[in-house]
Amino acid sequence: MPDCLEVELKDVDEAGEAELIACQNDQFRAERGSQRSIPGKWVLTAGVHDMGPEFIKLAVEAVSAFSTFTEENDPYGERDFGAFQIEGKKLFWKIDHYDRAYCTGSRKRSDLSQTARALTILFPHEY
Repeated sequence: MPDCLEVELKDVDEAGEAELIACQNDQFRAERGSQRSIPGKWVLTAGVHDMGPEFIKLAVEAVSAFSTFTEENDPYGERDFGAFQIEGKKLFWKIDHYDRAYCTGSRKRSDLSQTARALTILFPHEY
C-alpha cells in the first residue's frame, strides 16, 4: 500500500483522488487505538452494540480485514463500503467523510487537514 500521508495534494488529479481516498480509507480501517494517522472515529449502531462485546470484536476485525471490493460494491473505487456476515448475520460498514468538526461533509475528502472519517457498522435494516 502506498503511503497515503506522503502524497502532495496539489499533484493529485481527479482520477488520482479516488485512489488516494481508497488508500486512506484502507489505512483508516486497518489502524486501531489512539495513535491513528487518519483522523476519524468508528460508530456502532444500537443494534450492533446490543449484540455484545464478542460480536463487536468480530465485526471490527472483519471490517479491518475486508478486501472483497468489486465494481458492484465499490463503483467509485474509494473502498468506502462493504457487506459481510458474522454468526450468520449480515452487516454493512460505511465510511463517510466530514469536516473536522463533524458538522458537514468535507469539501476536499482527500485532504486530511480538513477531513475526518466516520466508519459506521450496522445491520441492513438500520441503513
